[in-house]
Amino acid sequence: MALVNLAFDAWLPAQRWYSGRGRQLRAVGPAQTVQLTHDLELALLDVGYTDGSVEQYQVLVRWRDADGRDDPALIGVDGDRAGYDAMADPAAAGILLNLLGTSETVGPVTFRLEPGAVLPADRVGRRLGAEQSNTSVVFGEKAILKVFRHVIAGINPDIELTRALAGNPHVTPLLGSYELAGDGEPYALGMLTSFAAGSTDGWDLALAAAGDSSVDFDADSYALGEAVGSVHAALAGTLGTSTAPFPVDTWVRRLRGVAAAVPQLHDYVPRIETRYRALTDAPSTVQRIHGDLHLGQVLRTPSTWLVIDFEGEPGQPLADRRRPDSALRDVAGMLRSYDYAARGTRAWVDRNCAAFCDGYAAVSGTDPRHEVAALAAYELDKAVYEVGYEARYRPDWLPIPLAAVDRIVAG
Repeated sequence: MALVNLAFDAWLPAQRWYSGRGRQLRAVGPAQTVQLTHDLELALLDVGYTDGSVEQYQVLVRWRDADGRDDPALIGVDGDRAGYDAMADPAAAGILLNLLGTSETVGPVTFRLEPGAVLPADRVGRRLGAEQSNTSVVFGEKAILKVFRHVIAGINPDIELTRALAGNPHVTPLLGSYELAGDGEPYALGMLTSFAAGSTDGWDLALAAAGDSSVDFDADSYALGEAVGSVHAALAGTLGTSTAPFPVDTWVRRLRGVAAAVPQLHDYVPRIETRYRALTDAPSTVQRIHGDLHLGQVLRTPSTWLVIDFEGEPGQPLADRRRPDSALRDVAGMLRSYDYAARGTRAWVDRNCAAFCDGYAAVSGTDPRHEVAALAAYELDKAVYEVGYEARYRPDWLPIPLAAVDRIVAG
């Protein structure tokens, strides 16, 4: 059995978690392979593109007898054996769970069970179908294994911050993780956390509430503010805070780049830049934050809100995603998310944003609305980003962030 003989170049672009679309594939091949069991192999693929860029992906290969059947999980055939995407096999993820349970080390791959963690007895997983960038498998409604597909050398912020938040009631506890030792830096490959059975996505809840005048979402928004305030306070207490300048130059670069591509933003540039420049010499308290917080990154359980997915802003370098920033960035992301949920219906948005900030202040001891100029700058930066995104991918939605820009600069 040889992984080099499998047709990764044909199979990889068809996977929903593949992020190389829009670039021309040049070469695909295993950079490192690890035999986990006699029929389960872990591969770290080097994926090169004609523009010179290189990415790495994790693929777990399950070997079986080649039987000629048409199977979407089939990667390729080597002699009389066929290699399949192991994550399509409910039992294969259970092998990873077993390795986590005993904190095994297999060659360069280390499996780590968190202290005191209890794993579910059920070892046959149920794969979730909604994942876009990773593959997730649920075990007995008790635990969820997230297998990272696109992997990057360095400390993974999702694992790092979930571990730092151990004991916080608004985060699903980390149960275990596994990584591959690279050239001086680890490659995080996956993490196991408790599964929030019976929870509902915050975006779905807010969208439904905004469209139904009989639904009062204010109490939920207040409780969500409490949850985010609790997470911020816990991160500050565990990992510390410091002082840094506001990222004015970053904001200005983003603004000018988006304005060059979206003419509708041109007239706002001088006023937005003036808002940004006013903070040039002002100090900012920074700490580790979520980094990509919005209503789709929170879950409502019957008893509380949970904050999930601490990877940071997609597409940004790992160093940037781990860099401390103002907690106002997360707050601004959530406020902008309310605006999207209600499609700009100001009365609903204003009421729920106020409730969120009230809850946040009650737990964190800091009311983000008291930092008027800074919060407005973070909201503007987020809205400018949205303008660029919507103009490129969803032009029908462009009026939502443009209206936000107009409202904030006029305030």
